[in-house]
Amino acid sequence: MAISPLLTPDAAPVRLPGTGVPTRRGLQPAAAGAAAGFASSGSVSPLAQAAVSLHPVPQAPEDLHPVPQAPEKLHPVPQAPENLHPALWRAHQVARPSEAVLPSGHADLDAQLPGGGWPARVLTELLLPHAGVGELRLLAPVLAALQHRQRAVMWFDPPAEPCAWALAALGLDAGQLLVVRSRSGARGRARQRLPAADVLWALEQALKSGHLGAALAWLPARLPADALRRLQLAAQAHDGPVFLLRDAQERTRPSAAPLRLLLASAGPDQLRVALLKRRGPPLAQPLTLALAPVLSAPALARARAVREPAAATPRVGVPV
Repeated sequence: MAISPLLTPDAAPVRLPGTGVPTRRGLQPAAAGAAAGFASSGSVSPLAQAAVSLHPVPQAPEDLHPVPQAPEKLHPVPQAPENLHPALWRAHQVARPSEAVLPSGHADLDAQLPGGGWPARVLTELLLPHAGVGELRLLAPVLAALQHRQRAVMWFDPPAEPCAWALAALGLDAGQLLVVRSRSGARGRARQRLPAADVLWALEQALKSGHLGAALAWLPARLPADALRRLQLAAQAHDGPVFLLRDAQERTRPSAAPLRLLLASAGPDQLRVALLKRRGPPLAQPLTLALAPVLSAPALARARAVREPAAATPRVGVPV
């Protein structure tokens, strides 16, 4: 009987580990691996590789034919500068506020203020030729709205004592009004020259507290160079408007306040407002706002009679 060259005469049947294929001792390693379908080193045998090449694994449709991307993904459209950051705006545009604003109660003024109202978390400077031109009647609507929300209003070193019945006529509650006076006791011309350090400190601490609705501060003309910058930084923690009332002569000096208005009387119960500084283009012509009337009918008639002849009389040496 012929004997296979792969077997030795004394080979005995055995089984490969992990398989049910019987074999014999003395089987060559290459033949054993071929019988199990694997090479001796544990890699795929040539027979298995040939089977894979004859039956390749099917690919996904999107791998065979990639979907073209949209043009905007390949070449993104550049954004407008004002959309990159809320603090950016174009020179011909009025900036959009990054914080909340409160309506002023005057539609013509809201149309010119960035965001449509008094800004919060920043300083607003009101420059006056003298006290009593109508600044409190200008601010009465926003102050009354804050008091209606149970938010206190603080006045810092006002030039005169507040009148309760006059405030009530403007819709303000004297019970929610806090008045802070300086300890120096300076009055008159000395008060205009000397900066009250304790009032500045009290104002800064009140703004940082976060428990204030609005603040009005009558500040002297001469302030330290860093006083307004410190107040501007403190106002960023205050969720409400901050009004600084100063002399009109300060309009030519730089200020850290982002919003500056020059106020002047335009007649009985009227106020002229010029926007000196805002986040946007300058306003060419000042606004004339109608204030809440405080004069009786006879007093209003006398005031108009006095003003009309004065306006009709030309000044010497000035063309009319």
